[in-house]
Amino acid sequence: QAQLEESGGGSVPAGGSLRLSCAASGYVNSRYCMGWFRQAPGANREGVASIDSTGSTSYADSVKGRFTIFRDYAKSTVYLQMNSLKPEDTAMYYCAAQPYVYCTSFSWSQDVRYDFWGQGTQVTVSS
Repeated sequence: QAQLEESGGGSVPAGGSLRLSCAASGYVNSRYCMGWFRQAPGANREGVASIDSTGSTSYADSVKGRFTIFRDYAKSTVYLQMNSLKPEDTAMYYCAAQPYVYCTSFSWSQDVRYDFWGQGTQVTVSS
């Protein structure tokens, strides 16, 4: 059984920062491609960032230069550091895992490619 547990969400003013954490247990390990997704009310779920087992990362254009994804292999935890937050970043943020060593440039942002999901953590950015 695999479990992903997100934490670190909250409410911040525009320009603020948050760090989300995703603790993995069970089948999910350091050889998995990990992704962060978000879903705002009435919108489709979108890929935010991914990191593979080598540390290679990908980002959505909307967050490049503001968000950083990284992982602590010893703690089996993936983080999303979010800086210069904007009101349009407001969403439920989800951590996800797919059982591949690499996150391909084609698949990293496709939610159907991921087998395991966390429950989500809410991020709210006020203007």
